[in-house]
Amino acid sequence: MSSLLLRIEQNLNKLSDAERKIGEYVLKHPELVPNMTTKDLAKNSDVSESSVVRFCKSIGIGSFKSFKLELVKDITLSDLNLTDFNILQKRDKPYDLFQKVTYVNKSAIEATPASLDRKEFEKAVELLYEADRIVFFGVGGSATAAIDGYYKFTRLGFQCTTHQDFHFLLSLIPFLSEKSVLIAVSMSGKTKDVLELARFAKSKGVTVIAITNMDKSPLYKESDIKLCTPVVEHDYRIASIPSRMTQLTIIDALYLSVFHMKGEQVIHQYKEARDEVIRLRR
Repeated sequence: MSSLLLRIEQNLNKLSDAERKIGEYVLKHPELVPNMTTKDLAKNSDVSESSVVRFCKSIGIGSFKSFKLELVKDITLSDLNLTDFNILQKRDKPYDLFQKVTYVNKSAIEATPASLDRKEFEKAVELLYEADRIVFFGVGGSATAAIDGYYKFTRLGFQCTTHQDFHFLLSLIPFLSEKSVLIAVSMSGKTKDVLELARFAKSKGVTVIAITNMDKSPLYKESDIKLCTPVVEHDYRIASIPSRMTQLTIIDALYLSVFHMKGEQVIHQYKEARDEVIRLRR
């Protein structure tokens, strides 16, 4: 049992009747709570919304949003530590690992709405729609999301850039404008190259959108817009697996949102490119 769920269980007898109902519901259905509102949890627990707020404070957490983030973190990290080095102590067969990867990735994606702020996401979409140039940058496992974003937004007709050479991108920043956007991707938010590029871009008036964890992320503090991913992996791990899925999910959502705004502006170009691909297959 995770530390948060254990804390709830140990404090059940100290809670009021209404708060105890909430605690019992959370203990029984922890995987459902991260996608709920206070209204949803209150209804399912048969209590008032104010009881949900009091419940969070009674177990030492200031808000329901913080409670959900803590719950997501505990469930994911304690449920299946798939990227932890301790996995070597288990003798899973290949298909067992396939099932675990599927479960962990699914859980990480489902946890993402609890960490993502709707207003921040909508601001990001508006800025990207108006951008004259978009730069994507990530290192290691986060480079996958940066490359995917570069590919998708190029298809929308934007002037996009991504590169693994940090110095190359440094040389590009002075040529950007106040309508340009840097999308900086880092799970921990501590990667030096990503942080330095974000700081340099901000100093030149470029808007910095961060895709990063909220939990102790320096990049979160440096960015103009924060698109937060849930904490689904330890920082010291064998590979980026569920964290990468949360980053890709946010990139996909940004892409589709901007595509919907552009609408008919890009349909002809999409069709032209598709027709050429089909022609070259023959």
